[in-house]
Amino acid sequence: MSDVFDIYTVIFLVLAVFILVRLRSVLGTRTGNERPRDYARDTAPQTANENVIPMPPRPDAAAEPVDPALRWKGFAEDGTPVAKGLDDIVAADPTFEPASFVQGARAAYEMIVQAFAAGDTRTLKGLLAKDVFDSFAATIADRERRGETVESRFVSIDKADIRDAEMRGGSAQIEVRFASQLVTATRDKDGNVIDGNADAVTEVIDIWTFARDAHSRDPNWKLVSTEAA
Repeated sequence: MSDVFDIYTVIFLVLAVFILVRLRSVLGTRTGNERPRDYARDTAPQTANENVIPMPPRPDAAAEPVDPALRWKGFAEDGTPVAKGLDDIVAADPTFEPASFVQGARAAYEMIVQAFAAGDTRTLKGLLAKDVFDSFAATIADRERRGETVESRFVSIDKADIRDAEMRGGSAQIEVRFASQLVTATRDKDGNVIDGNADAVTEVIDIWTFARDAHSRDPNWKLVSTEAA
């Protein structure tokens, strides 16, 4: 019985030695004197003599081309004059981004409506083109001379859609259609409502055009025209 055991023991020892030798030949051994890995060298392009074909670096995701048909998705249909106008604007100003523009236009719309109602010409001056500001300021002055006041409260801005876009010389111009829910009323000097309704929500449709110099470092757009639909 012990002879059989000894034979199996010898066989297992021989197999273990054989496996160990094979592992050392494949993996190698570490002596503690190896040079640290040079990552700059390891990632450098290989020469043709090394039988390695270097792969081109993966381009940054932000730089990958966008399918023209999807470029203005959600803002303009491909092939329409609006899409062409947006193409012209981004060609003049590569930083233009429609989602950011619409978000800013919504904020400007609410701020301008409220500033106009409050007679806040200081705020309006920074948001309007000169001729639009002069018109707004004249209306506010007439209202104040009559002793009238305006109450205005936003319930919601339901939509802000780009209706037109174009380059005029160096000026980028975008027309936006706003659909909002508003409570507004104008009172005379005695407090009587002479326009609007202080107790009812009214749907208001406005078409405003914003513009900016596409080559200017100033990122702000200004209101250049208004129209009530």
